[in-house]
Amino acid sequence: MKKYFTTQKAVDDISFNLDKGSIFGLLGPNGAGKTTLIRMITGIFYPDEGEIFFDGKKFNPVNDVVNIGYMPEERGLYKKMKIGEQAVYLAQLKGLSKQSATEKVKEWFIKFEMQSWWNKKIEDLSKGMGQKLQFVTTVLHSPKLIILDEPFSGLDPVNSNLIKDEIYNLAKNGSTIIFSTHRMEQVEEICDHIILVNKGQKVLDGSVDGVKQQFKENLFSITLTKAPTTVNAETFDVIGGEENNLVVKIRNGNKPNDVLQYFIQQNVDIISFHEMLPSLSEIFIKVVEGTPLSRQFQTLTA
Repeated sequence: MKKYFTTQKAVDDISFNLDKGSIFGLLGPNGAGKTTLIRMITGIFYPDEGEIFFDGKKFNPVNDVVNIGYMPEERGLYKKMKIGEQAVYLAQLKGLSKQSATEKVKEWFIKFEMQSWWNKKIEDLSKGMGQKLQFVTTVLHSPKLIILDEPFSGLDPVNSNLIKDEIYNLAKNGSTIIFSTHRMEQVEEICDHIILVNKGQKVLDGSVDGVKQQFKENLFSITLTKAPTTVNAETFDVIGGEENNLVVKIRNGNKPNDVLQYFIQQNVDIISFHEMLPSLSEIFIKVVEGTPLSRQFQTLTA
């Protein structure tokens, strides 16, 4: 898809597929084109070039928008309207009858312990409470596609876990979820697949595990029963660590077993050994800024 604003290419030939029931991370720095992408997917904007297919057919905003739930980062609720009345109204806009909408709202309010909020107004809610309400109004009509932009903003850990569990349940029941956030640790925990966009272009696309494997640096953490006096190996370098906890980088052409074999031959027992994959935050910075992975290790001194 492509979208232009005067001479600026907000979205420059980006394409991707979403699997049913997947949780998909849409990532990128501010101004990368994420919001424009979301607005085209929801039918707010039309692409200047390219097409969108929804549920196997060409996207028709008039008919398909009722199968989409969109939770924007900005609170999109009427401040003076009562909470229960507003939730029912928004559910009716998504095609539910008043009776069905009322039943669904009550069901979700009970699940999220919001029953006592029914006659309160939006302006009386804290940011976290408003976030819970906005999530409920986004998903209560069981949409096929759910778009969540910073859904955990303002939430305490308890309510964050509550929302997180519901995201998993919605995906398990067949909803496809686009999750947009700047919190990379949440992406690592929640998402199956990610794309990273920058300056209107797609620069990274793959499963979370696959992307981390793509950027690995052959770094391993090893814990020994005692600190070695010196390490002089041909297969790896010690680049950091402290006492009996080492960070080693395996030289090209060698394998993890070569590291283990070295210490076994030195009669040093190994407590733990695991590969250190880069975080998505490190990968994000490397791809967007074009800088090396920013890892700092305490140098081992003999």
